[in-house]
Amino acid sequence: MIKRVKRVLAVVLLCFFPLLALAGDGKLLATAGLNQLEGSGGGGIVPWATLSGYDTREQQSLSVVATQVNVDDYTLAVWGGSVSLYDRIELSLVQQRFDLKTFGGEIRQNVAGLKARLWGDVVYGSLPQFAFGMQYKTLLDKGVAQALGAKNSNAGTDFYLAATKVHLGAVAGYNLVWNLALRASKANQLGLLGYGGDKDDQYAALVEGSVGVLLSRHLAIGAEFRQKPDNLSVAKEDHWRDLFVTYIPNKNVSLTLAWADLGHVVDGVAGDGQQRGLYASLSANLW
Repeated sequence: MIKRVKRVLAVVLLCFFPLLALAGDGKLLATAGLNQLEGSGGGGIVPWATLSGYDTREQQSLSVVATQVNVDDYTLAVWGGSVSLYDRIELSLVQQRFDLKTFGGEIRQNVAGLKARLWGDVVYGSLPQFAFGMQYKTLLDKGVAQALGAKNSNAGTDFYLAATKVHLGAVAGYNLVWNLALRASKANQLGLLGYGGDKDDQYAALVEGSVGVLLSRHLAIGAEFRQKPDNLSVAKEDHWRDLFVTYIPNKNVSLTLAWADLGHVVDGVAGDGQQRGLYASLSANLW
């Protein structure tokens, strides 16, 4: 696992290192956040109201991301990027590759995201920054979703409203950041197992949240929680949570390592019991 993550990070850096010096300088360090598993700017498993780049109202930015999650019985690799325009609109596109280590085979899904900043500012003023987003998911490998009884094994759309705020010097002199999101979704395990099921085929209102402390301008620690739907009788779905540490040496690159607890995923197909393990992600802001 560690060797594979190192190869992922090395490939991304080698491909994009010549462009890194072009990264924008409009916002404070660390306020761009990361790219989460579905490509949207935010934390690791939760979208935030922040956009993915450091662009201001007169700038644009381009970011790329490579993420690997390795838990007991499966791996999830995510590759893609995002564009942020004038600190107002974010467009993202990633592909997820879900590897069933015990059962064998792979499930691929494409996720196209759109996020619009509504009002507020993540640092300045009393109000948090608010954003509305949507994630359109297209399942490329439908066999497992169909076998498990998903109502839709082709495509689905998630909608979310997020609020994010940084409080300067709030925790023993360190900066505190929090995020709260409300998501409407039918997706089973991000959509990798299709959308909707025999137990429920309606949109579920789901709560997601993150909290972190910036120990310095370059280092942050924190935790995340993501509520999940439970649509399939044969595939129990648990809520997700993680503990993370993020290193941000400059505005060009950020590296996140996390311990993730994803609960039951696909018992009998991708192993049994709780799925826990390492999350690693590298984001690069090209300009």
